[in-house]
Amino acid sequence: MPISVLAIPLLPLAAFVLTLLFGRQIGTKVHWLPIAAVLGSFCCAVAAFFRTLSGEIINQDVYLWIHSDAFRVSVGFLVDQLTAVMLLVVTSVSALVHIYSVGYMKGEEGYYRFFAYLSLFTFSMLMLVMGNNFMQLFFGWEAVGLCSYLLIGFYFEKKSASDAGKKAFIVNRFGDFGFLLGMLLVYLQFGSLHYADVFGKAQQISGMSLHLLGMDVSLATVIAMLLFCGAIGKSAQIPLHVWLPDAMEGPTPVSALIHAATMVTAGVFLVARCHVLFALSPFTLHFIAVLGAVTALFAATIALVQTDIKRVVAYSTVSQLAYMFIACGVGAYAAGIFHLFTHAFFKALLFLGCGSVILGMHHEQDLKYMGGLKKLMPVTYLTFLMASLSISGIPPFAGFYSKDEILLMAFSSGSAAGRFAYLIGLFVAFLTAFYSFRLLFLVFHGTFRGSEEQKRHVHESSPVVLFPLALLALGAICAGWFGIPEALGGSNHWASFLEPVLGEPETHVSRPLELGLMLVSVLAGLGGIALAWFMYCLKPDIAPGLASRFPGLYRVLFHKYYVDEFYQRAIVQPALWLARSVLLKGVDTRGIEGVVNGVPHFFGTLAQRLRLLQDGAVSHYLAWMGGGVLLLMALLLVR
Repeated sequence: MPISVLAIPLLPLAAFVLTLLFGRQIGTKVHWLPIAAVLGSFCCAVAAFFRTLSGEIINQDVYLWIHSDAFRVSVGFLVDQLTAVMLLVVTSVSALVHIYSVGYMKGEEGYYRFFAYLSLFTFSMLMLVMGNNFMQLFFGWEAVGLCSYLLIGFYFEKKSASDAGKKAFIVNRFGDFGFLLGMLLVYLQFGSLHYADVFGKAQQISGMSLHLLGMDVSLATVIAMLLFCGAIGKSAQIPLHVWLPDAMEGPTPVSALIHAATMVTAGVFLVARCHVLFALSPFTLHFIAVLGAVTALFAATIALVQTDIKRVVAYSTVSQLAYMFIACGVGAYAAGIFHLFTHAFFKALLFLGCGSVILGMHHEQDLKYMGGLKKLMPVTYLTFLMASLSISGIPPFAGFYSKDEILLMAFSSGSAAGRFAYLIGLFVAFLTAFYSFRLLFLVFHGTFRGSEEQKRHVHESSPVVLFPLALLALGAICAGWFGIPEALGGSNHWASFLEPVLGEPETHVSRPLELGLMLVSVLAGLGGIALAWFMYCLKPDIAPGLASRFPGLYRVLFHKYYVDEFYQRAIVQPALWLARSVLLKGVDTRGIEGVVNGVPHFFGTLAQRLRLLQDGAVSHYLAWMGGGVLLLMALLLVR
């Protein structure tokens, strides 16, 4: 195993341990160690990428981790083309978030602890994507969940932040339970959890069925659906999407790291890595495509009316992740990973841009108090504009190439699920451009809507904050150029690079039709931008008028279709009642504590009563002895 490959996860791990142990003593310069470690990890990831570019694949165990009878799992690393892409995404965005955090978190209590958690988060995600077996993937899977809890709830004295951290941790347990069952079935069927063993024998389960609830169900479908349960939770798809918007309670660099480079992309990576298993279940693939389309529309409509600057971007993440699942659902795994790659740059840029605005506004996040910041924060505005054009799918920005590839693959899939996903995806492209530029216009255009005191203190961010924005803006522009399609004169190097791992479905459309589909998607994006400009720049009275004209619809969208309220009443409150009234009072207090405390109390009371017999009066002792003799005689006579 090359040392440079081992160094990719071990450098952030070492930074976490050292920062946590000695960070308090180092003080305000503690950030240098984590930054140096993640930059070193990035350099090693680049080296690994060039290894795979030349055709070298590393799949090697480092040491035996678990050995119990026939169950054997090693800690090992698989570095192929898919892993190389994920390594570049994780290490590059994580490095920029580390640098950005120096300016954003300056003066915060627990500064060293924050950087320690960032390093642990990076290590966990790297272990997830580099593992060569399901168990190591699951270790990283759960570790990023732990880190999300620590970072979302970083301001733990703030109740909303601690609640959001718990929500993220608990909601993901629902999906992870299905994931565990899927891993169990994989082991029972194949006798191994190593990718090479499982994927090499995957065809064995083709046509096999499992008797479940009185029905014979395809074994491949059961395994694929259970594995996908984990992806639903981690990548925030309906119905387990509710944790992601609340994750905004964490510091803004955390939002960028979770949404762009770690955790939420883990579900997409899982489906792509296990595509051999998912390909055996057409039902599961159709389900993934339809669920992705529904989630994309659901999240995009909510983003239309949100007033928290970070919450708008959070719902756009849910919607963009759904695009990636649409691609996986129609078998275009490379297209899904392509969108994951471009999304990392423009989504990180959007979140860090939001953080720059929040810093300039002295931690104000409500859009109602912003406006006119274009002249006051010109660099932030320019980079935010680049990200908005990219997510809107406007050429030649990165988001255009990856989004258009997904829509093309969905259209050409030939299945009803694919065509449905294409139509929804096209409409969501229009909505995405609209709410993205609604955000841009409300923040940077028009007149300032805050107080005069706020306006006097608005300022552009420091260079340490702007430097990552500039580099991410470059990625938001150029990242898509790796996958320029042949219809536009490119060679689609992206699909060729990933083809040995993921393959690539054939498109069944002619070049004129492909160009026509591109034109339609670009027009959808431009239409959304034009409508946002008309409603929020040219005629700013229209939006409030629509909200007052359709108050019911506005309330439903603003309150996120009342899903959180439904879960609160249907799941949370009954669970709390069961825990407090039945388990705590009944089982714990009256049952367990009743036995544990009741038995010694009984014998203590009995001893107190028996002590009264020892009063020192001889006449009393004689009376007890005589009574005892009479009782024994009576018993003998009865017998």
